[in-house]
Formats: sequence, structure tokens, C-alpha cells
Amino acid sequence: MNSESSDLFKLARQFLLKSVDEKYSYNFSWLSRPIIQYPQDIVCLQEVIWRVKPDCIIETGIAHGGSVIFNASMLALLEYCDAEKNNSLIDPKKPKNKVIAIDIDIRKHNKEALKNHPLKNRFHLLQGSSVDSKIFNKVKILSQNAKNILVILDSNHEHNHVLKELELYSNLVTKSSYCIVLDTIIDELPESMSKDRPWGPGNSPKSAVVEFLNNTNNFEVDNSYENKSLITVAPHGFLKRIK
Repeated sequence: MNSESSDLFKLARQFLLKSVDEKYSYNFSWLSRPIIQYPQDIVCLQEVIWRVKPDCIIETGIAHGGSVIFNASMLALLEYCDAEKNNSLIDPKKPKNKVIAIDIDIRKHNKEALKNHPLKNRFHLLQGSSVDSKIFNKVKILSQNAKNILVILDSNHEHNHVLKELELYSNLVTKSSYCIVLDTIIDELPESMSKDRPWGPGNSPKSAVVEFLNNTNNFEVDNSYENKSLITVAPHGFLKRIK
């Protein structure tokens, strides 16, 4: 659907460029927490999660916690549906699947809101750099019993940082699951839009994805989600593990 010569694709890209400048993604929340994502990407993420059915989602970047709650709610739905299918019971205080979320700075008010959320038993919060070896080792310990792991990268968007995240966390992604790299769109935005940031075109999640894929044959880009959504901050960012 997203042939770059099509009128619809061109209109979608015009909307995306203008909406980024207008901070459109800040309009939305998920179960009370600001999510700072595009609705189209949220829908695509739920499709991936339902298709993969992970028992652990690892995400870097927390901000206000909307994505943490979104991922936790999807894992809760998966567990509920599995319990219905197998005629078993769910203990909400001891969920079988969890989110592991990492941020270098979890603001106090956001941490309090998350710890008081009804889904609080479904996630672990880790404060520190996602590429710090101590943090990564904690993630490995927390996820060691998981059978199906999905990773979402959305923290520091500089090339070197994202590349290091990819080199580390891709090892935890199970076959046929995904490592989803958000904000690859930065590479396609005018440089002026990144003037107050350390990242920009050529120094972005997308440039990191290109280098990562040049050095591995374990992943491939799955363009099916962006092809149907058209509006996404993650073009070429849905990386499927094939080996």
C-alpha cells in the first residue's frame, strides 16, 4: 500500500512531518498514562504482540509510563485469553508474564503513578542506562525464565547508543519475535527538527539499524506493518528474528 509514488503515501508522509513538528503524539494516553506514540503505531504494536504472544516484553525508555502500561495491559490480555482457553485461573498478584522497562531517569511523579497503577504487578522498573552492563545483567536475570521475548527500543536516539542496544538486546529476542526500533523516522526529518537534540539525520535509530543489519543475518526488516499503517515513527524499524 505504501508505494512511495502513491498519492496516499505522499499525503501520509506530509501529515507525519507536520504532526511531528506539532507534537501530535503528545495528545494520547493509555489507561491514564501519557504514551507519546502515534495511534497507528499503537495498533501495529498490539498486532505484533498478539501475533508473537511474548511472555516478556523488554522496553528501553519509560518517560511518563504509557508504553509500560500498554505493554502490561497486552500481556494481561494474553494471559487472560490463555486462561480462558485452558480453563485455568489467574492470580493478578503473581502474573506469569511481565514487562521489564528501563530508563536512565525515572522521574519521581512518574514512578509513583506507575507504582500505584492497577497493573503494577505486571512490570519491573529499572533505573539506569540501558547499555550499562549492570543494567543489562539485571534484565537477563529477570528474563531468564521467559520462553518468548519481544524487545522495544525507545530511549536515547543517537546512533551509537541505539547500535549498542541492538547489539545487546537482540541476543534476548527469541526466534520469530521482534526487536522494534522506534523513531527511525528521525533520519527522514529535516535536520532543523533535531536542532535541540544530540541526534538527527545520519545519527539516528535508523542509521543504527542499517549498521546492525549489515553485521547480522539473524534479523530482517518486516515492512508489513508500516505498509498498511503508512503513518509510523518506525519506518524499517520492525526487525523480525529469523535465525
